[in-house]
Amino acid sequence: MDSEELRKKVELSFLSAFYGKLLTENQRRVLSLYCEEDLSLGEIAGELSISRQAVHEALTRASSRMTEMEALLGLAARYHRTEEGLKKIHDLLQRKQYDQAEQMIAAMLDWDQED
Repeated sequence: MDSEELRKKVELSFLSAFYGKLLTENQRRVLSLYCEEDLSLGEIAGELSISRQAVHEALTRASSRMTEMEALLGLAARYHRTEEGLKKIHDLLQRKQYDQAEQMIAAMLDWDQED
């Protein structure tokens, strides 16, 4: 598997944590087999008794749907931003830089007002 394919699988898997429930049952199943069980399109087709083309279309539609939802709602981006902010705060606290940590917390609280 090349790095681009791996990146795509990781991104799809991450987005599915936020938007997977918005997909059809078939899309969720195909996505799970593709991302979590690391099956090829041909293997998924055999597992679900559908064509390889149907697997490809289900993955494409699932990806498009989740990308649209992310563009509208931004939940995954917000999660990443919050996680990075918390790591920075943790680092500041470890270095006993309490004023900067408080400023970072205040900035993070303001993010909610921006969104």
